[in-house]
Amino acid sequence: MPLGAKPLVAGTRRSRIVIIGQAPGRLTHEAGVPWEDKSGERLREWLGVTPDEFYNEDLIAMVPMGFCYPGKGSGGDLPPRSECAPLWHKRIFEALKNIEFRIYIGRYAIDAYLDRKRESITNVVQDYQSLLPDSIVLPHPSGRNNIWLKKNEWFEADVIPMLQSHIREIIQ
Repeated sequence: MPLGAKPLVAGTRRSRIVIIGQAPGRLTHEAGVPWEDKSGERLREWLGVTPDEFYNEDLIAMVPMGFCYPGKGSGGDLPPRSECAPLWHKRIFEALKNIEFRIYIGRYAIDAYLDRKRESITNVVQDYQSLLPDSIVLPHPSGRNNIWLKKNEWFEADVIPMLQSHIREIIQ
């Protein structure tokens, strides 16, 4: 790994929401804090939570598909390392006893946990009501997805208000 091992996982037995994302980016790896970058700012906005709520491990657990920064590729960061999730996720999720809501972010989480590998992320995100009230799929909140957000205005108009309301019900 280009920056060495520095696993970024967060949560406690009391966590009620889990975010299953890709892998830490370079900035979050260097900071040692999950989602401590522009993508994390957008994700917190989408969820309608403050940084204090977001980083309260009794409320929100964070379990990426890869635990360390995988390095840079030609089109952005490399995929999450394939050994992390199979080795650790089962044990982690067994310890997260009180999860009420799972948030799957991006293709790698969809492929690992939902039987929808042949569908586009757009289709899976758009079909959010079929996953409720237990889970939801979100596109990655990266700035690289700004074009997707412009093409899919329904996401911020319909999905985000519902998501924020659902999150608020769980954490209050």
